[in-house]
Amino acid sequence: MNKKMRFLAVPALALGAVAMAGSPALAADGSYSSTLGQLNGTTGTGTVTVDVTGDQAKVNLQVSGLAETFMDGPYPHVQHVHGNAMGTCPTPADDADGNGIVSTTEAASRYGDILTTLTTSGDTTPAAALNLELGGQGGSYSIERTITIDEAQQKSLEAGNSVVVVHGLDPATAGVSEEVFGSPSDLDPKLPLGATSPALCGTLVKGQMAAMPEGGADTGVATENSSSTGMIALGGGLVLAAAAGGTYMVRRRAAHNA
Repeated sequence: MNKKMRFLAVPALALGAVAMAGSPALAADGSYSSTLGQLNGTTGTGTVTVDVTGDQAKVNLQVSGLAETFMDGPYPHVQHVHGNAMGTCPTPADDADGNGIVSTTEAASRYGDILTTLTTSGDTTPAAALNLELGGQGGSYSIERTITIDEAQQKSLEAGNSVVVVHGLDPATAGVSEEVFGSPSDLDPKLPLGATSPALCGTLVKGQMAAMPEGGADTGVATENSSSTGMIALGGGLVLAAAAGGTYMVRRRAAHNA
C-alpha cells in the first residue's frame, strides 16, 4: 500500500468505528403496557407492563377477580404473549361454532400464535403454554420477573401486534352450560374448554421506558393461595375435570376481598 492509500485508509476505518458505536438500539427497546379487557363473561381485571432492553424483558402482570378455586385448591390460569396477526382481541362475533365461548383457536386470527409464555418461573417458551403448574394460581395474583425474549417476540413488539391473553373462565359467569364449559379443550382434549379459553386480553402499546424497580430480577410470583389441593398432575399440566359435563366447584372472590 502506497503512502497516499495508507493516508486514506486511516480515516475510513475511524469513520466505520464511529458508525458502529453510534448504531441505534433495537427498535423493540422500550416500555409496553396494556389494560386487559374482559372476554367470555369474565368479571376479572388486569394490567401488564413489559420493559424491554435487548433480549431482556421485565414483566409486571397484575390480575384480580378471576375464577378463584377449583376443588378447594387455587384455580390455575395460564397467560401468554401472542403475536404476528392482527394484534387485536376477539369479539363475540369470533365464536365460529356458536357454543357461547370464543375459544383460543377461534381467536387466533385476531391475536396470532403464542410467542412467549408468561410463567411464574422457569420456561417461558411456547412449549410451556399449558403447564398449569407454572401459571398464576387463584383469582388474584401477580407475576413480576425478568425473562429472555427471542427475535420473533422482539419483532412482534416492534410491529405493534403483541397481545397478552390470560386464560381460564369462571363457569359461574361464562354464560354457558356445564356441558359446554366442560367439553374438550381445543388446545388439549384432556382439559375443559372453559379452562383454556381466553378470559382477559390486551394489546401491548409502546410508551416511555418505566423506571427500573428495586430488587433483583426473576422475583417469581405472589399468590394469595398456594395450596394445590384437588389438582391432578398430568404431563406438565393439571386436569381440572374428570370428564366433560362434570360439576365445577369454582368460586370467585367475595367483593370485599377482591
